[in-house]
Amino acid sequence: MIIVKIGGGKNLNLEGIINDLSNLKEKFIIIHGANALRDELAEKLNKPKKVITSASGYNSVFTDEESLDIMMMAYAGLKNKRIVEMCQQVGINAVGLSGIDGKTVQGKRNVGIRVKEQGKLKILRDFSGKPKSINTELLKLLMENGYVPVLSVPIIDENGFAINSENDDIVAVLKEAMNADKVIQLIEAPGFLDDPKDPNSLVKEILKEDLERRENQVDGRMKRKILAIRKLFENGKGTVFIGDGRTENPITDILNGKGTVIK
Repeated sequence: MIIVKIGGGKNLNLEGIINDLSNLKEKFIIIHGANALRDELAEKLNKPKKVITSASGYNSVFTDEESLDIMMMAYAGLKNKRIVEMCQQVGINAVGLSGIDGKTVQGKRNVGIRVKEQGKLKILRDFSGKPKSINTELLKLLMENGYVPVLSVPIIDENGFAINSENDDIVAVLKEAMNADKVIQLIEAPGFLDDPKDPNSLVKEILKEDLERRENQVDGRMKRKILAIRKLFENGKGTVFIGDGRTENPITDILNGKGTVIK
């Protein structure tokens, strides 16, 4: 089984991705982002996002109650339903779910995020957390009856509240729970770049033993992504493909070696 993670960038070729997926023979689950759409809505609503950096150097979006509402509009609302619509148009019988629907993704709210501001450590608490378990019974019920789940945040915390979470972390928990042997990650780059500013510095293959070094090589969102990919290999084997979601046939390209393979 394949987990297909579609990033939330504005320039991804969603039509090409969905068309490609309609030709896949293996079963798959889609999980998607919507960060560009969220940012656009947030600006229109005069509530621009706030990015915080933890004391350990990982970036995340600070999620207060208003930000959570905007996130729901973008992720579980407009982007999720547009992807489901596109799937239906090419014969993929998709069902859109957020992590709170049927407790598809159960998580635990963060106690607090340690950040450093003006040289001092500070604890910030918001509506965010880590995924801990997957409602595999629900997902298997859907898939065994011919439906393709299309997942998005928010997820649900231990007290039944909606919280934000990192899609890369959700993928790691989903892979283990559903015994997926492949993960395809579609981003706005040719794959993992040795130099983020040079699109010609594509790294074709990374061994899992080399991931920690690669994580220390990058910063920002990619740093968190590599950390999450390391987690994918902690509890089993598999293959992760990172490739360009902007091409005419993104899935075909990446499965034919046009991107980065981690195994």
